[in-house]
Amino acid sequence: MVVHLALDEPEGPPQVGLVVSKAVGNAVHRNLVKRRLRSAASAHLDELPDGALAVVRALPQAAQASYSELDRDVAQGFHRAVERSRSRPTRPAEGAS
Repeated sequence: MVVHLALDEPEGPPQVGLVVSKAVGNAVHRNLVKRRLRSAASAHLDELPDGALAVVRALPQAAQASYSELDRDVAQGFHRAVERSRSRPTRPAEGAS
């Protein structure tokens, strides 16, 4: 699984979007993975800073993963994404020179 994180808006609650492509499996498998990811993401939402926008992209292996494996992957993905965002230099505001 891949987690992308944007920290553009410092206000408001963190939000999570899910991407589960047809490569994961048929509609039944994709919906099962989405339900599991949604549940795991809501359990770890407090790990994201306020205003964070996260996108969780499921890889084809997610179809065979148990809920506990997906939950662990989401927690690790959120942690890595937050750490990466903190180590990145901030962009200057538009119009600033």
